[in-house]
Amino acid sequence: MTLFYAALLAALGVGLGAFGAHALKDMLPADLLAIFETGVRYQMYHALALVALGAARFQSKGIVLLFVGTLIFSGSLYLLALTGVRVLGAITPIGGVLQIAGWVWIALDARKNHSR
Repeated sequence: MTLFYAALLAALGVGLGAFGAHALKDMLPADLLAIFETGVRYQMYHALALVALGAARFQSKGIVLLFVGTLIFSGSLYLLALTGVRVLGAITPIGGVLQIAGWVWIALDARKNHSR
């Protein structure tokens, strides 16, 4: 399932990155385009991390936290950039906290698996 999450995030990341670079480049002010690009960048970072975890067949509930956190983090940035509604930025830290929790969970699972 991890590779499914990874592939989904990566495919969406590539598509949204292209959309931002081509369709939004002339439509959005530079600050909102930068916010959109931050969403794409973090989405791709986490997609690649999930590919590595999936390839290693690493199992952890933290993987779901990474996936959901990335959807919330990047998704809120996309919505903020496309709508200009700055209050949507208040949702972004929720995704970031879920991503951090996912990485901590993975670290603890890795430590537990290593000590066996």
